[in-house]
Amino acid sequence: MAMDGGARSHIAAVSAALAGSKAARSPIVASWARSAYMHGLTPERAIDPDRLTAAEFSALCQRMEPVSRIARPVLERLFQAVGGLGACVILASDTGVPVDRLGRGADDRDFSDAGLWTGAVWSEATMGTNGIGTCLAEGRPVIIHRDQHFLSSNIGLTCASSPVHDDEGRLVAVLDVSTARAEVAEGLAGLISHSVLEAARRIESDLFHARHPDARMVLVPGHDRAGSALLAVDADDLVVGATRAARAHLGLSGDLARSPLPVADLLGLSAHARPEDGERAVLARAVARAGGNMSAAARALGISRATLHRKMARS
Repeated sequence: MAMDGGARSHIAAVSAALAGSKAARSPIVASWARSAYMHGLTPERAIDPDRLTAAEFSALCQRMEPVSRIARPVLERLFQAVGGLGACVILASDTGVPVDRLGRGADDRDFSDAGLWTGAVWSEATMGTNGIGTCLAEGRPVIIHRDQHFLSSNIGLTCASSPVHDDEGRLVAVLDVSTARAEVAEGLAGLISHSVLEAARRIESDLFHARHPDARMVLVPGHDRAGSALLAVDADDLVVGATRAARAHLGLSGDLARSPLPVADLLGLSAHARPEDGERAVLARAVARAGGNMSAAARALGISRATLHRKMARS
């Protein structure tokens, strides 16, 4: 197949960048260098993505089901916002394989021809610099706009991707919006990327709430990303879970469900230090719930009104 001028100029630009010293200063060129030197790819090589077998894809979808199920409503809302730009919305696994996809039938041919479809492997090792693969490789949100892709066969795509982390801070998926429309300029891609990032945060929050359905959610003060730094606190005021943002902000690590920490210690709050303090707090909560009605509070606690008065006087 004859190579068009755009592909030839792209190959020349990649070759020139790799021959120079831009990799240390440019994240895109650094990814190109990984594609060429670590993965042995060349920009002119036409590559169809590796595809999982039906059995492999079924097993992957089963493994990803807890994430896919919770993410699906967010994908649908995101698609409502970007679908008119000829974009598809993809949830990919931590191995770079799309497991869920939303797109319009009129645009499907473009993505099918590019191989950007469920079951295809879009890791950086197999497809060079691309939204899903480079997001995984670098663990951060990325925009790969047209000729920023490594392979010349992919320069018709614009991709905005963001990692999705689970309740323990592990990268478990990538949320991606891709379009093959040439009129989507780099500035518009930046706006799309912001929407993708916010949607990824929403998925992370929903995953966190699903993991700790009975916990009280506490927002970590002083964090610059509103709503993303959350602590899951149990009935004993112990932190049993923390989002990735909260872990980074507070320097937390490990399995908090197995080794919980007092929320007061983490946030520098005052807390009860004696057993009798805890009893006083239980009594005070019962009275508050009863609107100050001592008899109702005593009934809720299963004690007599006289006993309640005596305990409160003692404490």
